[in-house]
Amino acid sequence: MSTPEEPLLVRSQAETLEARLAEARRFLQVVAGPRQVGKTTLVEQVLARTSRPSLYASADEPSLRDETWLLTQWERGRALAAQGGKEGAVLALDEIQKIPRWSEVVKRLWDEDTRARRRLRVIVLGSAPLLVQRGLGESLAGRFEVLRLPHWSFAEMKAGFGFTLEQFLWFGGYPGAAPLAREPERWRRYVLDSLIETTLSRDVLLMTRVDKPALLRRLFELGCRFSGQVLSYTKMLGQLQDAGNTTTLAHYLELLGGAGMLCGLPKFAGRVQRQRGSSPKLQVLDTCLMTAQSGQPPEALRADREYRGRLVESAVGAHLAAAAATEGLELFYWRDGNREVDFVVRAGRTLTAIEVKSGRAPTAHSGLADFRSTFKPRRTLLVGTEGIPLEEFLLRPVSETLRD
Repeated sequence: MSTPEEPLLVRSQAETLEARLAEARRFLQVVAGPRQVGKTTLVEQVLARTSRPSLYASADEPSLRDETWLLTQWERGRALAAQGGKEGAVLALDEIQKIPRWSEVVKRLWDEDTRARRRLRVIVLGSAPLLVQRGLGESLAGRFEVLRLPHWSFAEMKAGFGFTLEQFLWFGGYPGAAPLAREPERWRRYVLDSLIETTLSRDVLLMTRVDKPALLRRLFELGCRFSGQVLSYTKMLGQLQDAGNTTTLAHYLELLGGAGMLCGLPKFAGRVQRQRGSSPKLQVLDTCLMTAQSGQPPEALRADREYRGRLVESAVGAHLAAAAATEGLELFYWRDGNREVDFVVRAGRTLTAIEVKSGRAPTAHSGLADFRSTFKPRRTLLVGTEGIPLEEFLLRPVSETLRD
């Protein structure tokens, strides 16, 4: 196994953020994504390369952060903007969702600066996209652009840490955990304690009303165990042995998806009302969330063909889910009886059906032919055996693959 080192890689989203900051002041820039995917590092890289004066401040500190703290940082930013003359300044506020009523305060301050023609460009960062989005929708409509940072792709982990395909399937796309890959047990504890537990306790349970926190945790564990499988909410309740209801499970799955951990892909049916009522296909958003909880060593990838197959399908799904979050695509699965298509991607009115050949025993028959005759997709793709090699598929942006 190669030894990962600290990366020098600058993510592609940095160029986008730089270009937006170079424009005339128009929108708040919101950098949103799961914990530990490099949001702070990316913003610091951009600030280091700008010629404008800049200020970075984080609300993710042990001491109390409230409206007064936010007002103080904003005034410091205004002072820098005045010193910067025509160039103005940049203010970056990290973990913004930790401030009570942050969106109302930011709206007032942003509008004051707009009226006063202050040249203060503002970046806000948040580790819980669902919570950040809720705050934006409440007060800041029309005043912001979102730059979404997903987990690191295989291409990024390969460039930044020298990961092989097998390493990426097991250790996933968290750059902070990558240097621990040489010590699998230490890596596992880091993922469990610093990523999974911190995300659940600080980004979900602490920030959102959850009446049954134990149920949410068990749902996450269940979703990781059955990633790549379609489960009805009723079956989930049976597995979880809880007296909750399907509406609660659907809500908790939405919270876990917003935190970048686990989502439920809807069934493609061509009609929105049928999609909403479908059983979800459980999908982890990074494969390390599966492997860290499995209790198995990395050698299981070679020894357990079935488990490797599950990881392969989940890695493809996570790659597609990241593209859906960042490239404006929609992601589904399709099933009719015992025939299934692993993934359906919709870009505008264009459909692409994707089947993953992972080497695991199929749980349903391929439904590509039936899907083609019913929905007329622009193309169908096989990933893995007899199709696009898995490594090639994961190394390329989804948008490029769909254009070919």
